[in-house]
Amino acid sequence: MNILGIETSCDETSAAMLCHGEVRSNVVSSQRCHTLFGGVVPELASREHERLIVAIVEAAVTESNIRKNELDVIAATAGPGLIGAVMVGLCFAQGMAYALKIPFVPVNHIEAHIFSPFINEGSSYPPPEGRFVSLTVSGGHTLLSLVEQDLSYRVIGRTLDDAAGEAFDKTGKMLGLPYPAGPVIDKLAMSGNPAFHLFPRALTSASQSSKNYHGNFDFSFSGLKTSVLTWLQKQSAEYIEAHKADIAASIQSAIVSVLVEKTIAAARSQRIKAVSMAGGVSANSALRNAMKTACDKAGITLHVPAAVYSTDNAAMIATLASLKLSRGMRAECRYNIAPYASFTAGARKAGLK
Repeated sequence: MNILGIETSCDETSAAMLCHGEVRSNVVSSQRCHTLFGGVVPELASREHERLIVAIVEAAVTESNIRKNELDVIAATAGPGLIGAVMVGLCFAQGMAYALKIPFVPVNHIEAHIFSPFINEGSSYPPPEGRFVSLTVSGGHTLLSLVEQDLSYRVIGRTLDDAAGEAFDKTGKMLGLPYPAGPVIDKLAMSGNPAFHLFPRALTSASQSSKNYHGNFDFSFSGLKTSVLTWLQKQSAEYIEAHKADIAASIQSAIVSVLVEKTIAAARSQRIKAVSMAGGVSANSALRNAMKTACDKAGITLHVPAAVYSTDNAAMIATLASLKLSRGMRAECRYNIAPYASFTAGARKAGLK
């Protein structure tokens, strides 16, 4: 099947073509208009999607050498995400499918991340086989899910407050780093000392205040943000500037160690020998290295998509639509799918179960 995927959940406008299971094109335009504001401005994101969507889709179709009348299915993110941003891609996709008289498949953005390790292109890791524990970690979500053989899944852990990606961006802002700060911290930390300062690891074995961390697969990063802010306020500007790489490395170490410990503990508790990572934060080099080391030590196989498919992209949207259709989902010519903002509401509507 020739499947066109469209993704506009946040600040990336993306379209991709999946032809007989192969990613033929994956065009992504990342919005830079939010840099001055230190975070994504929903109204600006929607306007940028409206401005770019036609050109991005045209580019993806042209690059794939597939004509529009050769499309079999169009899939798009229906949520969760910024509701205005989601609506741009969702309405465009449904309108295009209606005009071509072909089926439309709504896709849950978080589920697409969970199953993105099934994209083979560019990854040195094999796609998952059988049951696996999935860590989905991004700017808006941090989830641990247990994925079964039939690709049904259930969430076994989630953040109680801030997502890991938000912790990267907010602490980076405290250090005066540009938005998005996650990639900047990753690069800066390469020359820093992760043991420079011990920031808190909430709900882990390293947390003195968490006596019941065993079997608890939830996350909490709000305390880390508060701790970083409090510590920085006690330091001089000169001291912070001189040790910025060390501070970045220490912050990164606090986030990465929690993500790795929780994921490995979840896999062991479920007696599963496979772990996957996806979402924008999974592109972090320290996280990838630490997770690989921990998995090797525990005898667990790691599955990670290529970095380009870890961040928001339309190839994962088309891939999940393909997985659904190959497992019996009926492709219907329905064009009245409504967007949704929350993962919980979307999981009920768009799950693989």
